[in-house]
Amino acid sequence: MNDNFATPSYGRRRRPHRGSPAVADSGAVNDTVAYAVAVAALLVAAFAAWHTLRDAPFGNPLFYAVAVLELVLLVLLVAGCVALARTDREVEGGLFVSYLVTVVVIPPAAVLWGIAEKSRWGTGVVAVAMLTVAALLVRVLGIWEPPVVR
Repeated sequence: MNDNFATPSYGRRRRPHRGSPAVADSGAVNDTVAYAVAVAALLVAAFAAWHTLRDAPFGNPLFYAVAVLELVLLVLLVAGCVALARTDREVEGGLFVSYLVTVVVIPPAAVLWGIAEKSRWGTGVVAVAMLTVAALLVRVLGIWEPPVVR
């Protein structure tokens, strides 16, 4: 017997199962994107740490590295908000967007602090901030793809 007549869908799409390709390819926030941006943040953190160890002041190369990462994070913010608006997943939207906004706000704040701090620890602040960005991006992925309860 067909159960389609018993429970009307009212225009809603059925959620595909967790392991299906539709879930893996449907959102802008997937494993590859989140981990690639987190690795980019880790590379910028390593570059800033190298500046800290060399006692080098905050300079243009570090600024450009953080600026490129910031552009990528802005794209991720927009793509994440669009994906959230289009998804039928059970995602905590406010928490998801707040993490994305926080990730976008951290690099400029770190750059301002790094430029203002004239000692070697100005670049140390940038290194710690980029480590924070990488950790928050992994958390964003966890919010987007909640664990499977078996």
